[in-house]
Amino acid sequence: MGPTTRPPDAMATLSPRPARAADSAPERGRRGWLTIAAVIAVAATGAAVAWSRPAGWAAVQEPAGTRRDVSVSARRYDFSPARIQVDQNDLVKISFTAEDIAHSFTVDAYRIAKRANPGQTVTFEFRADQPGTFRYYCNLAIDDGCRQMHGELIVRAR
Repeated sequence: MGPTTRPPDAMATLSPRPARAADSAPERGRRGWLTIAAVIAVAATGAAVAWSRPAGWAAVQEPAGTRRDVSVSARRYDFSPARIQVDQNDLVKISFTAEDIAHSFTVDAYRIAKRANPGQTVTFEFRADQPGTFRYYCNLAIDDGCRQMHGELIVRAR
């Protein structure tokens, strides 16, 4: 077959679809009601989901906390500072430096385990979303002194 050509104003020459038996007034009315019912069902489902969110979703929607920048150094089997205080929902950025030998900064409750080699600084962030007092420590077994290194992360409830 050869190529077909359309008149320049093809859209103007199109006629509406011929009526079918299924397009009768009662059928169109039934389709309209089904559409309305479907829209209401979707809206009701969305409202139900919004009202039944898990408790953890509320923390995500709360206003963001303050950004806290903290420098922590590890030297001679000691952390400095030995205590870090932040508020719940703060975004905490820690710059961790091992000054003498390799050390780690580990907080089990926040699933943080960062290692820094001698003279290296490791930077990481976390959201302090769990209020309480948490132990941080060095989890390396390079030296017996590493097992004695610990500090406190205090997250104050808002």
